[in-house]
Amino acid sequence: MRVASNARRITRPRSARHHSVLAQPRPVPSQTPTSAKTDPYVFLAPHLEQMRTSLLTLLGSSHPSLNAIAQYYFLHPSKQLRPLLVLLFARATNGLGAEFSQVNWAADNTRAHQQELDAPLTRKDILCDWNPSMPDHTASFESAFELRIPPAQPPPNTPQPPPLYQTHSQALTHTLLPTQLRLAQIVEMIHVASLLHDDVLDKSPLRRGAPSAPAAFGNKLAVLGGDFLLGRASAALSRLGSHEVVELIASVIANLVEGEILQMKGSGAEAAPHPSSSATSAIDFKDFHTSPSPSPSDKWAIYLKKTYLKTASLMAKGARAAVVLGGCREGEVWKEVAYAYGRNLGIAFQLIDDTLDFSSSTAQLGKPGFADLRLGLATGPALYAAEEFPELEAMIERRFGKDGDVERALTLISSSNGVERTRELARVHAEKAREMLTLLPRSEARDALEALTESVVKRRW
Repeated sequence: MRVASNARRITRPRSARHHSVLAQPRPVPSQTPTSAKTDPYVFLAPHLEQMRTSLLTLLGSSHPSLNAIAQYYFLHPSKQLRPLLVLLFARATNGLGAEFSQVNWAADNTRAHQQELDAPLTRKDILCDWNPSMPDHTASFESAFELRIPPAQPPPNTPQPPPLYQTHSQALTHTLLPTQLRLAQIVEMIHVASLLHDDVLDKSPLRRGAPSAPAAFGNKLAVLGGDFLLGRASAALSRLGSHEVVELIASVIANLVEGEILQMKGSGAEAAPHPSSSATSAIDFKDFHTSPSPSPSDKWAIYLKKTYLKTASLMAKGARAAVVLGGCREGEVWKEVAYAYGRNLGIAFQLIDDTLDFSSSTAQLGKPGFADLRLGLATGPALYAAEEFPELEAMIERRFGKDGDVERALTLISSSNGVERTRELARVHAEKAREMLTLLPRSEARDALEALTESVVKRRW
C-alpha cells in the first residue's frame, strides 16, 4: 500500500542516586523567559494526530487478518509518550547542531529523498512479496517468474548541498524535519510491537481498556503481528539516511529482548523449555534455576537494569536519534542531553507504572491490577516493602508461587512505605531529567519537556 505524502517540514512561530552526570557542559542562559507551563500534548497536538493517522498507512498488508492485528493497538487511546519525546527534542534542538544546515537543506531541496520516505514500504520490485498495487507480472504466481529489464533512468538533476565547511550560526529554528516525523512513527511502531509480544508472554487479558491482542486474535497472530510491525519499522528506519540512527534504534530492539530475558531468569517454567523439547539436549538452562540468590542491593540493580532495557532504552535512544537527525555531530552535547533526559524520564515513568499496579484500579489502568505479583515479579514497591517486612524475601525468592503468597504480599506492601518510596525514587530520576534541560536554550519545546517531568510522576494511569 502506498504511503500518503505526509512528512512535510513543519514550522511553528516562536511563541540521588543511580545517576551519572554529563562531563562538564555549561548551562545555556535562558533566552525567552516564560511563566506559564507548556502542556506538551497541547503544544504538539496537531503533529501527534497527523503522525497517528498517517502511521496506519505504513502498516498495509495483503492479508486482512495481519492488517487488523497490526493496527489493533493503534486504534485505542494511548499516551504516545515515545513519539512525543522524539518531536519535542527535535523542536528543542533543531538549529543547534553543526550540520543542521545540511539536513535542513536536504529537507527543503532533495525531492527524491522526500519521495523515498513516502514510497510504499513493500516495493513493487520485491519478487517474493505481494500487495494489490504490484504489477501483474510480479503479482501472479501461476507461472515461473521471468526477468524484465527495467528501462534506463535519466540521471537525477539534484541541486548541490551547501559546503560542509560553511559556517553555521547556532540558533533554534523551531521546525520539524520529515525524517524526525517519520522517526516518531518508527519508535511508536517498535513500542506497539513490544506490547503485542509482552501480552503473549504475560497472558494479559486487557490492554488500553480493551481485550488484549492475544485475547482478541490468539497468541500466534499476536506474535506475528509484532514481528510484522518490527519489519515495517526496520524498512522505514533504513530510509532515514543515518547509519548512527539505524544503529541506535536497532540496539533498542536488542535491549527489549535482553530486558525480557533478565525478567524471565529464575522463573522456572516461564524460562525453561518443556523437558521433552529437543532443545534441552543442546542448551543448558540450569542457570535459570540454580543461579545464587541475589542480595537485596543486587535485586535493585537487576530491577533498574531491566527497567532501562524494557522501557527507558527506547525513550533515551529515540530522543537521541531525533537530535542526530537534526545535524548534531559527535562531540556535541545536545544528543547527550537527549539521551540522559530520556533515560531518566523512562526509568521514572516505569517506576510510577509499577506503583500504579498497586494503587490504581483496572478501569483506570486499562489492564489488570496486581499483574506483576501474579506474574511472580518483584517491582520497586515489593523490594522496598521487603526492607520493612523481611518475610517478603522468601516470597520474592519463590516468585510468589505458593498459595496465599500474592494475597499476603499485597497486605504487607499496603502496610509498608514501599509505594511512596518508589514514587520518591521516580521523582529523583524525573528531577535529574529536568536538570539536563538547563543545557538547552529556552524555548516552548524545552518548557514542554520540563512539564513532562512533572506529569510523568503525577499521573494516575
